[in-house]
Amino acid sequence: MASKLGWIGLGRMGEAMVKRLLKGGPALQGCTVDVWNRTATKAEPLVAYGARVAPSKTALAACDIVFTMVSTTDDLKQVLFDADGLCSGVQKPKVVVDSSSISQEGSAEIRERLEAMGVAYLCTPVSGNAKVAKAGKLLMVSSGPRALYDQAEPYLQAMARKVMWVGEGELARIWKIAHNTMFGVVIQNLCEITVLAEKAGIPRHVFLESINDSVLGSMYTRYKSPVLTNLTFEQVTFTPKLLLKDMDLGMATAKTYGVAMPAAAATRESVARMVGHGHDNVDFAILLQETALDAGLALVSENKVIDDGLQG
Repeated sequence: MASKLGWIGLGRMGEAMVKRLLKGGPALQGCTVDVWNRTATKAEPLVAYGARVAPSKTALAACDIVFTMVSTTDDLKQVLFDADGLCSGVQKPKVVVDSSSISQEGSAEIRERLEAMGVAYLCTPVSGNAKVAKAGKLLMVSSGPRALYDQAEPYLQAMARKVMWVGEGELARIWKIAHNTMFGVVIQNLCEITVLAEKAGIPRHVFLESINDSVLGSMYTRYKSPVLTNLTFEQVTFTPKLLLKDMDLGMATAKTYGVAMPAAAATRESVARMVGHGHDNVDFAILLQETALDAGLALVSENKVIDDGLQG
């Protein structure tokens, strides 16, 4: 078992995940958890949960395992390999476990560079947003050496409802790209049918409740129902720009493997249009508003208390 853990990246997801890790019970006994974030003020509140704030990324090089959760492939390369990066000094961490949503090609390049330095590397993307992470209901999917997965599994279990190993290399990146491509297609269709039902006369919250209780309902449709009902797009879980990035990764991967994805292609263009309209630091569910405007429907909040399925 590792005795020194590190964490880099305290955005919405990273913060929620490391808090779950810090509550990890037996898996964390005897462990220290050092955290670093570009904006140090985001790290300081974690001291109350038992973390120690690292003064720099290089200070985490003494860790057995360093977890990373950043936005893009370039962000990950910077925190690992820049002049002041985690792996820039003589001392290196033993293992890097990355949960960022990045490309297969970028991940393979990072693996090659890390392994050349003697640093083991495990890809572990997740299914779920920060609210899901806070509730302890993430799915974490890993790829890389099986023995390395077995070593990291107790810490992954502390953050998730379920963890899985899908194979060697970058297969978990393919899984995440496929997952988030479906993520986009489902929200596109959910917004379309919700606008259709409302324009025909079914109250939005009634329609969403019926979908959630049907064979088509899922954790996803349930936790998006409150924002779709009450139009609280300022409560950000995932931005339109990040969704567009993932749709582009999905389309590029489909091209690489020669797979036609017409539903995903249409969704990608819809998301790009939404981004082009200037929607930035809002939740991607604002796609509902865009769809309604196209249909000549003016939406208003229904001000309903909706169970998102993530309590407890």
